[in-house]
Amino acid sequence: MAVKATSFDIAQLAGVSQPTVSRALRGNSNVSEQTRLRIEAIAKQLNYKVDKNASNLRLQETRTLALLFFEERSPDDTRINPFFLSMLGSLTRTCAQRGYDLLISFQQLSANWHVDYEDSRKADGIILLGYGDYELYRAKLEQLVEQGTRFVRWGFAQEGQPGTTIGCDNFRGGIDAARHLLQHGRRHIAFLGDASSHYPEFQDRYRGSCEAQGGEGIIANPKLQVDALNAQDDGYEAAMRLIESGEKFDAIFAASDTIAIGAMRALRERGLDIPSDVAIIGFDDIPAASLTHPPLTTIQQDYRLAGEILVDGVLKQIRNEQVPTAVLPAKLIVRKSCGSQ
Repeated sequence: MAVKATSFDIAQLAGVSQPTVSRALRGNSNVSEQTRLRIEAIAKQLNYKVDKNASNLRLQETRTLALLFFEERSPDDTRINPFFLSMLGSLTRTCAQRGYDLLISFQQLSANWHVDYEDSRKADGIILLGYGDYELYRAKLEQLVEQGTRFVRWGFAQEGQPGTTIGCDNFRGGIDAARHLLQHGRRHIAFLGDASSHYPEFQDRYRGSCEAQGGEGIIANPKLQVDALNAQDDGYEAAMRLIESGEKFDAIFAASDTIAIGAMRALRERGLDIPSDVAIIGFDDIPAASLTHPPLTTIQQDYRLAGEILVDGVLKQIRNEQVPTAVLPAKLIVRKSCGSQ
């Protein structure tokens, strides 16, 4: 008697996970056409028939979404970007309004998120916040798309990226930040943040700043761009390197509020007044931005709207609907770190 083929046999021959086989054979649009055709061809070759009763059982929903944070250094040891803590309220509220629970955990770049959450039926879909080095992270996103995992992430948003991304208009935000500094008479604007393809959100903010300066006939000095990751200590160290470089600067545009807050501490230690000696502006509008001395001018990302769109995006994927990449507007929030309000 011939042994009946299983979905695990197909998965082994196709080089994918068993849940990907299941999704492909039930027509889930999250599985790429190339993968689906390969799986269907192998299934036909093995004379495999879908067990509809078992399939219906597997299709039962958990009514739970998984929210995965990327671990980052933070001043309160939460290992969560403070901006994402602001977004958390919107995410949990929107899930509750849609009748879903929210499972919160940390991302481990080496782990198989789809196995730990969606495929193990802990959650029906995944929301990803943060990513660290995007050059390393992109390969993981491509793998998730190939395996048909239902996920939406917040981050650098551009057509042609793996999966669906919701993000902020970082380039426009960079323009608005630099224009505000220029309007206050600043002509030597430093940028603190890694402005490379490894951190494309920071890179777009820097590009926007350079664009605004170019519009005023100013060529941005590349020596005033100092790498910094997203933590207060990074901002402090970057500002110290900037000061010690001897390059002339009268303003700092920091790629995040946490970097800006660290830079403010360095400026004070070196006896530089904010804003008379150095104007400073951040990005994100985290709660701490309004509590600094002086209060920090910043570019606000709409975390409330972002949380709603992220949740609804995952739910659309669960319903096998297409979800386009979206870019949300940024807003300048003027406080005293750049001069008079």
